[in-house]
This record gives sequence, C-alpha cells and structure tokens, in this order.
Amino acid sequence: MLHALHNDALGKLILRLTVAGLLLPHGLTKLLNPGSLTWIGNTLAGQGLPTVLAYGVLVGEVVAPLMALIGWRSRVAGLLMAANMVVAIFLVHMGELSTFSGNGGWALELQGFFLFGALALVFLGSGRMAWRPD
Repeated sequence: MLHALHNDALGKLILRLTVAGLLLPHGLTKLLNPGSLTWIGNTLAGQGLPTVLAYGVLVGEVVAPLMALIGWRSRVAGLLMAANMVVAIFLVHMGELSTFSGNGGWALELQGFFLFGALALVFLGSGRMAWRPD
C-alpha cells in the first residue's frame, strides 16, 4: 500500500503547481495595477537601486510561475521565483524576519513558503509530468 504512495513525478507536479499557482496571482495583481510597480520602483530607489528593476517582479511573479506551471525550464523558473522572494524580503520584510503572528506562526510564512518551495524546484526539477521535463 505505501509503495503506491511513492511517486516522485506526482510530488514534483504538486510542488510546481502549488508554488507557481499561489505566486502567480500576486504577479497578476501587480501587472494589472501599475501603481504597485511605481511603489516597488520607489522602494528600490530608496535603496539606491535603479527603478527599472521593478519590472523584475513581473519576471519573478508572472513569467517564472507560468514556466513552472507548464513545466518548461522549471529549475530556471524556481531560481527566478526564489530570487524574486529574496529581493521582496530584503526590500519590504526585513523588519519581520524575527516576528511572529498573533497565532504563533512566523510573520513571513508565505514569503518563506515561496522562497523555499522555489528553491526545492531548483534542486528537484519539473519531474516527468511536464511539458519539457528537466
């Protein structure tokens, strides 16, 4: 019975669909609300970085999740999503790194899930249930 539950390809598919499927709406919201890109650009400028880097969020939260969802260059997609989350944590959430929510969870649970789930994709690849397995 337990042997029937051993399916690496299905596990990788579930991971890809979960990480990418949950991150993609964040990117689509930013894409449909250009003011959010302005805010990100201003935040980058406040750190002495070029505002044009704000468009990188669309790569990390729209393009990369779409790549992972279909299973095309999933390792690259995972790397892009992970890099996106490192930048997001650095720019917006540094003050919350050691903070817990009212119910005892880490304040950055969602960001942590995206970061470490994306890193898992980098190391695991897409699995064979993908458009182009890697």
